[in-house]
Amino acid sequence: MENIVIIGNGIAGVSAARHIRKLSDKRIIIVSAETDYFFSRTALMYVYMGHMKFDHIQPYENWFWEKNRIELVRAYVNKVDTNKKQLLLDGSRALNYDKLIIATGSKPNKFGWPGQDLHGVQGLYSKQDLDLLEVNAPNKDVCKRAVIVGGGLIGIELAEMLRSRDIPVTFLVRESSFWNGVLPEGESQLINEHIKEHHIDLRLSTNLKEIVSDDNGKVKSVIMDETGEELACDMVGLTAGVTPNIDFLKGSGVELGRGVKVNRFLETNVSDVYAIGDCAEQQEAIGNRRPIEAVWYTGRMMGETVAQTICGNKLEYKPGHWFNSAKFLDIEYQTYGWVFGARGQKDYEEQFHWRHSSEKVCVTVSFHKETNLFLGINTFGIRMRHEIFNRWLTEERDVDYVMEHLTDANFDPEFYKQYEKEIVSKFNSDFNKSIQTKKKSLKRIFQLK
Repeated sequence: MENIVIIGNGIAGVSAARHIRKLSDKRIIIVSAETDYFFSRTALMYVYMGHMKFDHIQPYENWFWEKNRIELVRAYVNKVDTNKKQLLLDGSRALNYDKLIIATGSKPNKFGWPGQDLHGVQGLYSKQDLDLLEVNAPNKDVCKRAVIVGGGLIGIELAEMLRSRDIPVTFLVRESSFWNGVLPEGESQLINEHIKEHHIDLRLSTNLKEIVSDDNGKVKSVIMDETGEELACDMVGLTAGVTPNIDFLKGSGVELGRGVKVNRFLETNVSDVYAIGDCAEQQEAIGNRRPIEAVWYTGRMMGETVAQTICGNKLEYKPGHWFNSAKFLDIEYQTYGWVFGARGQKDYEEQFHWRHSSEKVCVTVSFHKETNLFLGINTFGIRMRHEIFNRWLTEERDVDYVMEHLTDANFDPEFYKQYEKEIVSKFNSDFNKSIQTKKKSLKRIFQLK
């Protein structure tokens, strides 16, 4: 029986295991040092906030693994010997494989700041980070102030978590506006305002210089680079992005860049070794996508794809049109296709931006200046149908068609306010057009005959 070993029990590794089992009777072993069972990493914040218990974010009952003959090994992989096809676990025992899938995910970035390894300094990625947060910031009496370094999605999640326990938060963001490397200016400004409205001390254009220790090796303050200001705090959250967790692969013969180098079939340069999820780096980027994508759904898709290849149906990884979603405190965010921030905006890209006069609701639509081809959309505070925008992008619809049929894409519940007429009215004004919005049509939405 062929022995398939998967390192990592996140969404990528578990998706691979599930689909290999659906397709075959191969022996499947998942190795992870993090937890006994797979959990939803994106839901960690809700455990700290009291909305769920940790058991609630485990998608499968504990009996699922034995029933499906997926063996779980709680261990840390120290070394991979690709010549012997063997893993060294916990510095002592060996585990052999016929095919190996590396799905080890990411770890928080550290940039060599003085004091970055003090007690009270942590990231927010693993179950261990969640447990540590209960030590470092259980309440506002133990943690009188927290400082968060890095203005991405994990940073704003951590800020929301801490504020849910009334812990004062200072948020250091090196950019001039929150996440403006990704978001267009109008959207970034909206999030700046929203963060401050939640009583978070947002410091833009501010870099961390040093984390200062007390006499017991615990953080007592941070010093900011530009001003030299020292700010007392009891906890520092490092959320300046993540990097692939691949240090254990050095000397294995597996080609490494920032991540594990893979081709379109998720194969490494070593026979029978594959890499998927956050730790995988495409040798050549797919379209406008980054070579490394630390995104939940791409990890799932890679797991499903590599399972086909391992089970004899060699399949190329094709992630399709870019999409993503997130939550900025109270504001839901969705993106479909490509809408670039100011630094990444293409020469051919025109952007239309609409923002409500009083509510935290806005839309940015991207299209080709010359051909009018619809390129993408960002929405804040309006829920949109993924399948509709996926279809329009595939059909290469022009922006006029999208604006005319925008009501079809709206997925907000009944009695929610509708903004399409206002959006299209401003689009007409900005671009001297006379588009009329069509009424929502279930026939069009579900392509009924």
